[in-house]
Amino acid sequence: MAISHDTAIRIAFGTSLLVVLPTAISGAWKHNKSKAVQWKVALALGSCGLAGALAGATLAAHLPGEALKVGFGGLVMAIALWMGVGERIGPGYSSPDLSQEERDKASEPRENLGTLAACGFPIGMVTGLSGLGGGAMIVPLLLTFGFPMHIVVGTSVASIIFTSLGGAIGYIINGIGATSLLPHSIGYVNLPIWLCLAATSIPMAQLGARTAHALPAAQLRYIFIAVMVYIGLKMIGLF
Repeated sequence: MAISHDTAIRIAFGTSLLVVLPTAISGAWKHNKSKAVQWKVALALGSCGLAGALAGATLAAHLPGEALKVGFGGLVMAIALWMGVGERIGPGYSSPDLSQEERDKASEPRENLGTLAACGFPIGMVTGLSGLGGGAMIVPLLLTFGFPMHIVVGTSVASIIFTSLGGAIGYIINGIGATSLLPHSIGYVNLPIWLCLAATSIPMAQLGARTAHALPAAQLRYIFIAVMVYIGLKMIGLF
């Protein structure tokens, strides 16, 4: 669209995070109706994530665009690997040598709000730096704490309401006064692109939440990993 690469990637990230905000609100509402949101966890993660995302977006405004793009691709590939390996070593995996009582205890969720809140800030930082809402990092984190996959998905969606808000604000503030922006932009957020994407992503979030609760947890996990691998390879430049 005849703008510099550095500016384009920041517009992509900033606009993406503003699209994520109403999409996450829509999805969280649907997940909440299915009682799949742990709001204490979402608030602990999300409040610290908001501050981190604001800081990450500020840092991203001063980094080269190519570094942001390759870093994004590498990040989602690492998340996919974490998700795949975590299936064998995380709380959800039970050794055949354990008794049933020991397996049940190992799979119980550990609702450590202090630790989860501490994880929120670095997740928010990565959100601001990558344009991801944060769900791609929150999902494997909550799985590590032993939460069931459907609760993980619902709580993650609720958490990224806050991380996406912080990131979008950061890109707006740091983009004010920038040169060669697209018309009808507020900082690094382009309103026409945001409107086109949000108009369809908000209702599709309802369908996505409904589909998530209809799928088995293992299948949902494999879909998540496959999407992350594809996006990572594409951003790195393989395709």
